[in-house]
Amino acid sequence: MMKAVLAIAAGMFLACLPGLSYAEVGVTNTTILLGQSADFSGPAQELSVDIQMGARLYFDDINTKGGIYGRKIELYNFDDGYDAKRAEANTKELIEKNKVFALFGYVGTATSQAAIPIFTAAKVPFIAPYTGADALREPFNRHIFNVRASYKDETEKIIEQLVSVGSKKIAVVYQNNTYGKNGLDGLERALAKRGLKVAATGTLERESGDVGNTIKPILAAQPDAVVIISSYKMTAAVIKEMRKIGTSAQFFTVSYVGSRPLAWELGPHGVGVMVTQVVPFPWGGKQLIEREYQKLMNASGATEYSFTTLEGFLAAKILVEGLKRAGKDLTREKLISALESMTNIDVGGFHVNYSPTNHNASNFVDVTMITKNSQFVH
Repeated sequence: MMKAVLAIAAGMFLACLPGLSYAEVGVTNTTILLGQSADFSGPAQELSVDIQMGARLYFDDINTKGGIYGRKIELYNFDDGYDAKRAEANTKELIEKNKVFALFGYVGTATSQAAIPIFTAAKVPFIAPYTGADALREPFNRHIFNVRASYKDETEKIIEQLVSVGSKKIAVVYQNNTYGKNGLDGLERALAKRGLKVAATGTLERESGDVGNTIKPILAAQPDAVVIISSYKMTAAVIKEMRKIGTSAQFFTVSYVGSRPLAWELGPHGVGVMVTQVVPFPWGGKQLIEREYQKLMNASGATEYSFTTLEGFLAAKILVEGLKRAGKDLTREKLISALESMTNIDVGGFHVNYSPTNHNASNFVDVTMITKNSQFVH
């Protein structure tokens, strides 16, 4: 009995010490610990660096203003090299060893999928993965909160745009992985709605560099447009090769490609290439979120705006709003409930529509085009 009393007294004493709190794993009186596994050394390196940069920009601003109920946000970043097994190991370490409160900003479909059984079993919130794949949306998982629109949303917008200007022969080049197949599926569904079929398909192996065989059936079909679902390097390789051989087809791709690295990789070959986007226009100024982003980017000394840094910034802003709504006695369950309460919430011109049965914040899709000097218009 005496041991039990002493243990309770010791626990009460420790809980009162500055910086310590046992209300929830990853939460102290002064910190909220988040974890991220992303590709900082492989084919999605540019995307991962930008997502992290945009998120830190917002988190740092919140921290300098006193944090959330006095707690500052700390973000652990682990490199997975765009490898699912490494992402799985990173997720286990972040949850079991580093004791993070939530996971944030994973980059990639396969890497995010690998984490699902781990964070689901541990009941850890998984916020704003950089993927539009069905696997992160169906079946419903109450621990996953998506910010960006799905690949189905993006491919529907692409087909809507192409059909509206008279394109009917639409070919698809897709990466031979979950990401590419999700994009192909979305395009096939969007075409079927309009009584059309894919005119030709070509597959790409991951970063193989050889696109000769891939584009043969595409060139033979003489399509009006070619939609490419792949990494920025492979997408650029396809466009360059097809333009070198000679084609009048319109090229389209989705936001996951990484618009800025794609434009840089294409150089002068990028003029006229269309890219869907799932966030507002970084160079704009009409929306409050655009002005907030630009102000903090300029203050940080960053010279290059991008859709991806804005997405990281926006995802951080949405998470912070959820943390504020969760209240001072923060728990994972309270964060989930708080995010679910964010129905038709305007976060500076971007509308969030979570609910207890829907954890997909947005289906917003914009269409942009690469112009001279690797710039964008919309």
